[in-house]
Amino acid sequence: MNQEMTGVEAEAHGRRDGGGAVPADSIDYVFKVVVIGDSAVGKTQLLARFTKNEFCFDSKSTIGVEFQTRTVSIKGKVIKAQIWDTAGQERYRAVTSAYYRGALGAMLVYDITKRPTFDHVARWVEELRAHADSSIVIMLIGNKADLAADHRAVTTEDAVEFAEEQGLFFSEASALSGDNVDKAFFRVLEHIYAAVSKKSLDSSADPAKANGGALQGDKIDVISGADMEISELKKLSSCSSC
Repeated sequence: MNQEMTGVEAEAHGRRDGGGAVPADSIDYVFKVVVIGDSAVGKTQLLARFTKNEFCFDSKSTIGVEFQTRTVSIKGKVIKAQIWDTAGQERYRAVTSAYYRGALGAMLVYDITKRPTFDHVARWVEELRAHADSSIVIMLIGNKADLAADHRAVTTEDAVEFAEEQGLFFSEASALSGDNVDKAFFRVLEHIYAAVSKKSLDSSADPAKANGGALQGDKIDVISGADMEISELKKLSSCSSC
């Protein structure tokens, strides 16, 4: 699939980078991350919040697979996080499974106000591990945390216990308010970088390992304040699909 499409500036933390789209030849590394989970848990909304700092109230279900990107400058390196949004409907499962290949990270989303979406998480983990590389970094996200006070159906303790059993990272977040969205995505990117860095060091020490393993990418770090340069959004759908 062609990854170079017409882009517009993305926004995060209320600030827009005035430099326009970053030229493809200036991007140092690309990390692919997939967002998975049942339909209507807010996957596309989390993606829109992370890449554009937006929330679309007129939301429709994602059809098939879409992707958006957020490009950041960190310590002199330009990193593109390419985030793939997969439809949660059963009829798209066979289609989206192909997009797990090459993914370095996964955001597994459930709705804290709908218990069945959490009950299905184990099945999503099973599918992810069947199709993705064994070293993929997985973050379990309980979305809609802004509704926790009155509508919570999944306790934090249940989610933490499951995440610990499965070796996942965990965070509750709110696509509506933006709480913890960046933290969750960047925690995944940090750990992707750690794995990639280890592979790079191993390859340097033993050239015979240079082509081994599945992780392809390099430096990512936690970013904040003036270190951040948001440059580009690429998408396959309009805001009505958020």
